[in-house]
Amino acid sequence: MNKIHNRQVVCETLMELAKEDRDIVVLCSDSRGSASMKPFAEKYPGQFIEVGIAEQNIVGIAAGLAASGKKPFVASPACFLTARAAEQIKVDVSYSKTNVKLLGISAGISYGALGMSHHSLQDIALIRAIPNILIVVPADRFETRLATEAAARYDGPVYMRLGRNPVEDVYTSSDYEFQLGRAITMRDGDSFSIITFGETVRIALDAAELMAARGINCRVINMHTIKPLDEECIIRAAKETGAILTIEEHSILGGFGAAVAEVVVQNYPVSMKIMGIPDEPAVPGKSKEVFAYYGISPENLCDEAEKLIKKKKAGE
Repeated sequence: MNKIHNRQVVCETLMELAKEDRDIVVLCSDSRGSASMKPFAEKYPGQFIEVGIAEQNIVGIAAGLAASGKKPFVASPACFLTARAAEQIKVDVSYSKTNVKLLGISAGISYGALGMSHHSLQDIALIRAIPNILIVVPADRFETRLATEAAARYDGPVYMRLGRNPVEDVYTSSDYEFQLGRAITMRDGDSFSIITFGETVRIALDAAELMAARGINCRVINMHTIKPLDEECIIRAAKETGAILTIEEHSILGGFGAAVAEVVVQNYPVSMKIMGIPDEPAVPGKSKEVFAYYGISPENLCDEAEKLIKKKKAGE
């Protein structure tokens, strides 16, 4: 399978859009290299602003540009963009539904060995608690292109979460229907459901292949839009499969799994398991190694599936 950085696809897509729309502006916080935005800066210097390491300022500047009719895309490390600029995101962007697109790069554990200071494991919990902001996490390069185009069309705040590492394809092209707020069932099944997003979609699909050999028919759902959630899809999965396992590259507290659980418990309670990073500073290391350390591997997911199905059958 091909591997490509999703942030590179964002740059390529924005370059195509900026050719026709001169209001598109990219802002970086000394991050044009890590955000893969150098080609954009070189081709469209008049539509690129280097703010420097000043995350609070960059969000405020973007909000001002949006109020003036521009369409700003802020590309900055997720750990700093969401934590340092939380007040500006809440007041300058959310409150007025300002048309600012926040690109949180190198999110989750993708900064690897740099450790807790650079890991972004609270951003989804923080941003989803702020009103009026969509949260989108594409699974591969094809979905990243569609998500970037959709974000550009959407008139309002969007937080797009992007990893640092090359990502294996889960789709074969961008020729499929992508809609913000509408989940995609990647694989059907009735034994139980895995609901996930981003880089862990690939892990879930690989796990489903192993489960099939054990006679487990796993439904895999790509919930690329975390806010608003596709509640209909979640409730349907609960009713039709009777058990749900969520996977996230994020703290298990207040994040994606918690959001799914809120829907399940209020509409159709079933057995659930939330997998992600526990309530501790994540261990440093390469993403796959850290995932495996916390049980997010195809092999371990098979074991978790069997436990969950036993709970389902026991009515727990």
